[in-house]
Amino acid sequence: MELKITDSNFEAEVKESSIPVLVDFYADWCGPCKMMAPLVKELAESYSGKCKIGKCNTDENPELSGRFKIMSIPTFLFFKNGELVETAIGAIPKNELEEKIKQVLA
Repeated sequence: MELKITDSNFEAEVKESSIPVLVDFYADWCGPCKMMAPLVKELAESYSGKCKIGKCNTDENPELSGRFKIMSIPTFLFFKNGELVETAIGAIPKNELEEKIKQVLA
């Protein structure tokens, strides 16, 4: 299940998470974001319990978007032990996104 990541729950859901977290920064009006949404949902189900996968709406969460200097969407940020360890920008193939998840889990 995908989490909703917001300015207010980021610390608890991401920084303090005991497992790695992938945050998908998106917007409802973004075509490539809509294209990636089903893939992100599939990965959230596949990695349930191993990796949290959440979505952060850039329009609704300007503080987080600013903190991580999100200039293009979708942007995927990977966190491990509360630290940003990997980034992917744009619509990318599912296998590439999954490969990055596996690297972060390793």
